[in-house]
Amino acid sequence: MTAIVLLVVVIGAAVAVGIVVRAREGKVRAIEESASPSDARIALLESAGVRTGNAVLLHFSADWCGPCAAVRRVAGQVVSRLSDTAIPPVEVELDIDEYPALARELGVMSLPTTFVLDHNRAERFRVSGVPTATDLEDALTPLTWGPDSES
Repeated sequence: MTAIVLLVVVIGAAVAVGIVVRAREGKVRAIEESASPSDARIALLESAGVRTGNAVLLHFSADWCGPCAAVRRVAGQVVSRLSDTAIPPVEVELDIDEYPALARELGVMSLPTTFVLDHNRAERFRVSGVPTATDLEDALTPLTWGPDSES
């Protein structure tokens, strides 16, 4: 009898965790305002080709990751749509196997993982899974306005 109760509890816990993970999958989550990125993070971002000046849509992928192709398509659509803005965003795709130190620094736990970085390379948004184009565009749009643009 104890084994059956334990089995039911474990299954219930697994289902609860699955529901929580599934609910967060593909959702654009805002990052609380934080200080400027550390010098170590800046160095890792620079070594990966992430520069200042424009908002950056940074996504980690791998050859063996199926959903990463969907993120690639969504990111391409969004960056293309925002290409005529005052400060168009830049898309950077990094292979997690080539940049493991940066992935660790940014806390990448699964693939695909996408970040929206502001013009100073501070993390503003994070997405685990495949985001919708609308959500990603909504996150990036405020970062593409020029200083003279109206909000």
